Amino acid sequence: MIWSGRLLHSLSDTLDGEEIMNLRKQLIVKPGKEAGLAQRDPRATPGVRDKDEAQESVKKNIQRLAELQYLLYAESKRAVLIVIQAMDTGGKDGVIRHVMTGMNPQGCRVTSFKVPSSEELKHDFLWRIHREVPPAGEFGIFNRSHYEDVLVVRVHKLVPEETWSRRYEQINAFERLLTQNNVTVVKFFLHISKDEQKRRIQERLDDPTKHWKLSSADFKERNYWAGYMQAYEDALTRCSTPWAPWYVIPANHKWSRNHSVSQILVETLQELDMKFPAPAVDVKKIRLK
Repeated sequence: MIWSGRLLHSLSDTLDGEEIMNLRKQLIVKPGKEAGLAQRDPRATPGVRDKDEAQESVKKNIQRLAELQYLLYAESKRAVLIVIQAMDTGGKDGVIRHVMTGMNPQGCRVTSFKVPSSEELKHDFLWRIHREVPPAGEFGIFNRSHYEDVLVVRVHKLVPEETWSRRYEQINAFERLLTQNNVTVVKFFLHISKDEQKRRIQERLDDPTKHWKLSSADFKERNYWAGYMQAYEDALTRCSTPWAPWYVIPANHKWSRNHSVSQILVETLQELDMKFPAPAVDVKKIRLK
């Protein structure tokens, strides 16, 4: 992996940067408490007063994330797994495009989970997920994830309730296994309103360059909005744990969404207290000719 000298210099200058607001306390689903999606306003803009302030904060956070990724790679003792879930048009791709834009692609892999293949269906539902967990020193981003197996599977009754209802505990155990093996798991639910989803779908209908994004599922799934909200409420409530918490990100405003996600990632990664490894050679004895 190649990194610029300027980035290394920037890292040494910013390790003790200014204190930042702790958005995690505002947006976390507290373990053992209800997620309370109905009481969380998707129009909220926590931590910022306006779009300009949010965009300036995101710019700084993108640089900081690049620095922290460099440190993660150098230390190579742990991995970071980012899980992103949302309703259709909720902004999963937008977060990846705008917040992760400064990361070195050699150390960051995005996995989008679609309908399971015939091979995947022959295994337990976590088999295909575990294969995509990032190795030490790298970031992994899940665009949708193992949570689809307690969301769409539940809403559309693809398996019996006795099957999907067991999966909450299985997911918690799986994520605990990851964290016990030095994988930091950060989970974001991008929370938009039904009216905002309607506006975004209409925007795609009105823009010929976005027609390719449309599918019949975009319209059919809106009919299951209430079912999905209940499924998300249960998943976030039952699977927000001390080792792998869920954060509910108000996402009607894309600029606020990007600020919240980037800020929480910076806060989380800085708390890992990563260190550069000792050099493999005695630097003081090296003399270049």
